[in-house]
Amino acid sequence: MIGTLNALVDLVERVDADDLDVAGFACEHGTTEYHLRRMFSALAGMPLSEYVRRRRMTLAGAELVAGASDLLDVAVRHGYGSAEAFGRAFRAVHGIAPADARRDGGPLRTQPTLRFRLSVEGSTPMHVTITDHPATILAGHAVEVPLIHRGVNPHIQQHIAGIAPEEHRRLKALSDAEPAGILAITADVEPDAPEGTPLTYLHGVALQESSTVPADLDVMPMPAGSWAVFAAEGPFPDTLQNLWAATATEWFPSNPWRLRPGPSIVRYLEFTGAHASCELWLPVEAA
Repeated sequence: MIGTLNALVDLVERVDADDLDVAGFACEHGTTEYHLRRMFSALAGMPLSEYVRRRRMTLAGAELVAGASDLLDVAVRHGYGSAEAFGRAFRAVHGIAPADARRDGGPLRTQPTLRFRLSVEGSTPMHVTITDHPATILAGHAVEVPLIHRGVNPHIQQHIAGIAPEEHRRLKALSDAEPAGILAITADVEPDAPEGTPLTYLHGVALQESSTVPADLDVMPMPAGSWAVFAAEGPFPDTLQNLWAATATEWFPSNPWRLRPGPSIVRYLEFTGAHASCELWLPVEAA
């Protein structure tokens, strides 16, 4: 996977934005676009689309400083159909207009070419179980919240705080399938979504497909297939977020599995104050 990501970075440098066929590239390298984008985002700290935009604007800025006179030519060369669209993207990256960069020479923000490397020693103990799981139903109370990579998501906290204690007890009593107990479920996230992107959060439980779901609950499918179950224990939320990162930096690159579309599930085994014992369930398929 590390070699594939570096080859993708090289492709970004070689082709125009309109010719960047990520799906075709993934197929040629024996993986999927979904998994490739998820791994790129996790390891680079930014979505592939954002990296491509930053690199295009880095090169465009260099051209303008070097004396390129026609803004539209520069815009088209870097995948923009109009000077206006190019100007908006340029300002978003550099904080100044293209004309200002051409006149004053900057200041410009440079995005260096990425290079991925894999450490030969794992820094995070990985306790992983691969399980084949039948199709089940996830039911509970859903809300749309923005994606936040680091720290506690206050929107999720607010949603959970609004659920009455008796409702938590009712949900737990409804649970009749694995993973058992109250679950924190995220879904509807694009594979390389930037921070702030809306996602669906469901606070609920897993039910058998044959179970009756109360009409007042939101429902989400949990497709049949293989799941990688990662166990972790420690300070919350750092332990869980470090575990997420370690799956991308350490586990997936060195194991014959890749992510497939589906919800991500956190099962809390114990939660006391700032300490948590939990399981992270990720949908996977053989690579």
